[in-house]
Amino acid sequence: MSEDQASFLNYPRGIKSWLFTLDHKRIGLMYLIAIMFFFFVGGVLAMLIRLELFSPGKTIMEAHTYNQMFTLHGAIMIFLFIIPVIPAALGNFVLPLMLGAKDVAFPRLNLLSFYIYIFGALFALYSIITGAVDTGWTFYTPYSTESTTSVISMTFGVFILGFSSILTGLNFIVTIHKLRAPGLTWFNQPLFIWGLYATAIIQVLATPVLSITLVLLILEKAFGIGIFDPAMGGDPVLYQHFFWFYSHPAVYIMILPGMGIISETITVFSRKKIFGYKAIAFSSLAIAFVSFLVWGHHMFTSGQSEIAAMIFSFLTFLVGIPSGIKIFNWLATLYRGQISFEAPMLYTLSFLFLFTIGGLTGIFLGTLALDVHLHDTYFVVAHFHYVMMGGTVMAFLAGLHYWWPKIFGRLYNETLAKIAALFIFVGFNATFFVQFILGSRGMPRRYYNYLDQFQPLHAFSSVGSWIMAVGFLIMGFYLISSLFNGKRAGKNPWGALGLEWTISSPPPHDNFAVTPQVSHGPYDYDKIAVERD
Repeated sequence: MSEDQASFLNYPRGIKSWLFTLDHKRIGLMYLIAIMFFFFVGGVLAMLIRLELFSPGKTIMEAHTYNQMFTLHGAIMIFLFIIPVIPAALGNFVLPLMLGAKDVAFPRLNLLSFYIYIFGALFALYSIITGAVDTGWTFYTPYSTESTTSVISMTFGVFILGFSSILTGLNFIVTIHKLRAPGLTWFNQPLFIWGLYATAIIQVLATPVLSITLVLLILEKAFGIGIFDPAMGGDPVLYQHFFWFYSHPAVYIMILPGMGIISETITVFSRKKIFGYKAIAFSSLAIAFVSFLVWGHHMFTSGQSEIAAMIFSFLTFLVGIPSGIKIFNWLATLYRGQISFEAPMLYTLSFLFLFTIGGLTGIFLGTLALDVHLHDTYFVVAHFHYVMMGGTVMAFLAGLHYWWPKIFGRLYNETLAKIAALFIFVGFNATFFVQFILGSRGMPRRYYNYLDQFQPLHAFSSVGSWIMAVGFLIMGFYLISSLFNGKRAGKNPWGALGLEWTISSPPPHDNFAVTPQVSHGPYDYDKIAVERD
């Protein structure tokens, strides 16, 4: 039997074997395909938004359509792409392989979580067809309670998606605790596992708060119960407290797995043992803990007490410490390393640069006096995208390129990959760095129209988005073409030490014929030399 025939991709065969599969690898791949579809949809919406903002007044759409576009862009990118993409797609695929396990702890629950994701996504698509939401992706009241668009079906779709997130988190926690291979201790496992573990804790503890909040919003809108709408005796600030109590930890649901990927790629492509393993591992748990305590920094201008604002400001500065620990340890890992600049490393270095900017500008927004001026301006938009796209998406792209040969057993065109990485990096900075300037000059976010003085910077930002789009189109071309005519990858094309690289590419259906015995750490490049296939 050939390598292709023996892999999870072709054994067992048939569409039914995919639809009812319990194989974590197939489930991860189905997640990846579904999530990348929504990334494409969200990206197209972003291009339309930037085209509209190229000049003041109407360019290609009316104001109401614009409100719908940026709401859908935010909701799709947050709930259907960024939150699930690394844990559900890459995490599902590689977690058991990195642990030396044959599957996750609850395979049927894993498949259920995928179909819950699809079910929630269908509700979101239904809401687009029946009248796309125009409230902003945060669904703030009283906008959402007064809107005539499909708020109920959209928020119910997000409610359903939350169950997928919770089930995935539960599955990962049990898998990491119970299914590690002999010799794979807590402080001998890959740091990507630590990132997924901290993420799973947040998913399980924070997601129910959002679910309850959205149920209350649906009840208020459907039955006129006064909970959040002041016209019915409700409190809109209460909604903000509930929403951000979930949504700020959700930022770390997005970024912590990405940080785990960076810990993997930075060691492989510098051929050095990770610097400060335990500090990086514990900083993931520290971020998870502190993330529950900082939600109020989204509400400095909401009228909360001065004492509360000071406490939230201090905690915002505090959460930067474990993130800073990671950055400095990664830089120390690079120091005097044998750095090679393949595509995964280029996205890793992009992450270090862009996420650092995003983190530092977050400190600006955590400063009370500055935030009063910068709140609800394009400075916040730029900061958010430097953290989310410059952080999570760049880390995801690093992981996607790193594990692509393992998933499909094929190598992509490295030259095209480097060109795409350059386009994306340049285009991203051209798009969003000028938005820091726009925000500091007073340009409000979410506005359809603006003063003529802002037009040159808006036009520059829009051109940057087109450059970035070219990079993603190139990426889509060479990744898809590699499936048909890419060179065979071999089981370990990067010369990595993780357990996932000890089996064939693509992996066999049962992962490991024999449970592996772990005798060394995943980063012991100072002790063990591994040749690339």
